[in-house]
Amino acid sequence: MAAPPPRVFAHRGLAQDAPENTLLAFVKALAGGATHLETDVHVSLDGVAVISHDPDLAILGRDVRIEQLTLAELRRVNLGFGQTFTSLADALEAFPRALFNIDIKTDAAAEPTARAIRDQRATARVLVTSFNEQRRRHVVGLLPGVVSSASAPLVARAVAATNLGLTSQVRRALEGCVAVQVPECAGPVRIVTPRFVAMMHRAGVEVHVWTINAPLDMIRLLDLGVDGLVTDRTDLAVSVITRQT
Repeated sequence: MAAPPPRVFAHRGLAQDAPENTLLAFVKALAGGATHLETDVHVSLDGVAVISHDPDLAILGRDVRIEQLTLAELRRVNLGFGQTFTSLADALEAFPRALFNIDIKTDAAAEPTARAIRDQRATARVLVTSFNEQRRRHVVGLLPGVVSSASAPLVARAVAATNLGLTSQVRRALEGCVAVQVPECAGPVRIVTPRFVAMMHRAGVEVHVWTINAPLDMIRLLDLGVDGLVTDRTDLAVSVITRQT
């Protein structure tokens, strides 16, 4: 997070002629100018942190979960375009200068994720997160010095405190976090407003919004002052930011 915003988070890589969350998708995202690779981690049967958003292989027509297969078995799965499942450690090693935003999907994946990050000496170039606060805290505790974004319960508290104008409570809710990563809306509730962005900045945290794929939405949010766009279209986001600067 040392470089100035705005940031472009490649949501599961850039899945244009590449399956999401694969090494090829990450190559394409970085080549297109992404500042961060946004990805997700589950755990294999043999305890390895594996990159995958979904907990299973249902999208491939297979009734089996990631956690029921070893890494070796997962590596034999054909995801298309010559790609297969990869471990977090392999991705960190393959892109030694890339910044990663890692969403830890299950409790069982927490320690394998931390181990992979430590083994690759990548603590300084990852932002870890989870929708689950206990899981987020667990991983942060295993990786001294790592940065993280707020879990869903912390975001909910921050939104409530923002609506009441309680800056001190926002700061308290987000203590130890460097960012909130949020959708524009949660059901009928609009989260990303000028007031919300201003309050988050007063609390010392960045605002990253997901998942933004339309250039007009990107322009509107950047004009609002958000610090990062989580997007499936890294190429479009980089083009928008280049034109604005």
